[in-house]
Amino acid sequence: MKALRPSVRRLAGLLALFALTTSGVQAQTEPIEVTASFSILGDMVREVGGDRVRVRSLVGANEDAHAFQPRPSDARQIGSSALVVVNGLGFDDWMARLARSGGYKGTIVVASEGVSTIEMAEDEHHDHDHHGHDHDHGHGADPHAWQDLGNAQRYVANIAAALAAADPVHADRYRANAERYQGELKVLDAEIRAAFTALPAERRKVVTSHDAFAYFGKAYGIRFLAPVGVSNNAEPTARGVARLITQLKAEKIPAVFIENIADARLIERIRAESGTRIGGTLYSDALSAADGPAPDYLSMMHSNFKVLHEALSAP
Repeated sequence: MKALRPSVRRLAGLLALFALTTSGVQAQTEPIEVTASFSILGDMVREVGGDRVRVRSLVGANEDAHAFQPRPSDARQIGSSALVVVNGLGFDDWMARLARSGGYKGTIVVASEGVSTIEMAEDEHHDHDHHGHDHDHGHGADPHAWQDLGNAQRYVANIAAALAAADPVHADRYRANAERYQGELKVLDAEIRAAFTALPAERRKVVTSHDAFAYFGKAYGIRFLAPVGVSNNAEPTARGVARLITQLKAEKIPAVFIENIADARLIERIRAESGTRIGGTLYSDALSAADGPAPDYLSMMHSNFKVLHEALSAP
């Protein structure tokens, strides 16, 4: 019997190792559940996570996060997630409340952590009536930081670090995906800068439905004007709209743009009264549907760039 003991021990050890390895493989092959607050963030998580993540965006394509009303099923969805990703900067504060009500105890990743922010224009607080405390950006920072591809690279780094911490076995894969993706963002960033720098400054002025493009404007040298502030569900004042129309005529602004999440009637009224043409549709706070021109973040930024550049360089 004594002679058998080492081999029995070895066999038991091999069986235990096999069981451990098998359960480890099963744990590793199962993608991690991630909930993102809105479609743009959801796409960034997919790019970094690849087939290692199952992502759900609470505010979907062509939907307005400013006007989002959470459902009980959304709280349950967050409760069962391994990771929750938010924009921060007051854009999606409702996510933290929803996570609490869903019993979520994990990490809430703030994708915009570390970006250099732009303060909201002072007159925005006076000219526009903001409705609803849930979607207020009263602390002064403009939340639309993803509209600068440089900031987007920081978003990607933050998402990659969070995924690596949540799923350390695949950390190298997340880092590699993030580096590839950041490389693509850098290439587009350089292309946009070069194209707009070549345009005369007096042509680099546009009007959009709401004030969502300050970061794009600062990064690429374009002046954006809007009848309402950063919250798209704000009501424009008659005085603010009249002042904007006067400015459009005086400065000969080449085009006004519709946003995919906004009611087009306000921009149409501004176009009719100012005589300025509509330059096209821009994607501000949400991606397009899968068959549209902006089904992912990179396509969205490229689409906005092409639409703006064509309108501003037209004779």
